[in-house]
Amino acid sequence: MIETMVETVALRDGQVRFLDQTRLPDAEVFVSTRDWQVVAEAIRTLAIRGAPAIGIGAAMGVAVAAEAAAGEVESVAAAAARIEAAIAGLARTRPTAVNLFASLERMRGALDRARAGADPGKAGRLALAAALTHEAEAILAEDLEQSRRIGQHGQSLVPEGARVLTHCNAGGLATGGLGTALAVLYAAQAQGKRFEVLVDETRPLLQGARLTAWELTRAGIPATLITDSMAAAAMSRLGVDLVVVGADRIAQNGDTANKIGTYTVAVLAREHRIPFFVAAPLSTIDLSTPDGDRIPIEERDRREVSHLGASQLTPDGVQIRNPAFDVTPHRYITGIITERGVFSAPYAESLKQAFETTAVVRGA
Repeated sequence: MIETMVETVALRDGQVRFLDQTRLPDAEVFVSTRDWQVVAEAIRTLAIRGAPAIGIGAAMGVAVAAEAAAGEVESVAAAAARIEAAIAGLARTRPTAVNLFASLERMRGALDRARAGADPGKAGRLALAAALTHEAEAILAEDLEQSRRIGQHGQSLVPEGARVLTHCNAGGLATGGLGTALAVLYAAQAQGKRFEVLVDETRPLLQGARLTAWELTRAGIPATLITDSMAAAAMSRLGVDLVVVGADRIAQNGDTANKIGTYTVAVLAREHRIPFFVAAPLSTIDLSTPDGDRIPIEERDRREVSHLGASQLTPDGVQIRNPAFDVTPHRYITGIITERGVFSAPYAESLKQAFETTAVVRGA
């Protein structure tokens, strides 16, 4: 199985280098920066997007903040204050994806360990930067391994000759380079399975049309783009064997926040008796959130709905809502594919078990 589809975000020579996803598929533009605020803006504007990738990018933003502080301030305390400010700023970028906050907590923990007893001079400041760079690189390496294992556990769920439907983008662009939902498909492809994918366009920002279709065609996987409103017709007229999506936060009871429109797909899948799977690393599971009602939902700029590029699609004065995510109730989810196996209802029990065992549990 391939190890990466694309280098979404990385540390290179003391800089964060990321693929600007707002430019795809027209152009592959990489941005390099030593400024954590540029990384924060990239997360806010979806140049870096996808729950795992947001977490990785934020961790790398903290690392370059530490690197800058090492050369710009005169004490370990001042450097730590700069780093804490970067962590706080990055935490304010997007509220829904729990991976962001999990990664930043790891970076804060690495900072606390590094500054305990650190040399008060420049050596101490450099030690902070080195520790935080190491932690950010570890977060990326772990993501790639998690994606690989998600693919391994999920590929057996893809029947030979299947037609699979997916919503939004949960591929390499949404992670460190391989994916969650798409990792399942890449692993199935590596096993020699033949299948095709129906790709929801995913309004209003077209992550399916722009990003998932781009990834699948690059991988040589047959993909057909459909509008979001075609999902029911596709299920009833074309036939769909499996739905696989990613996640931005999974509550303790299995309720799952993912890109707006996922809930609709899940309800349609239930009506048509189609298995509906969520693929996500354990870092996306938030056991401190009891259910989907407690998941914060990001409301984004109305212009994302009212305009397509520079063209206005709506009349002036109309009211617009633009929640970026919806929550699929756990009762519609057949199973959750993680790096530790496939887990099923009751999720309050099985997801807790996912954190306690390395055994594969087949919940499908």
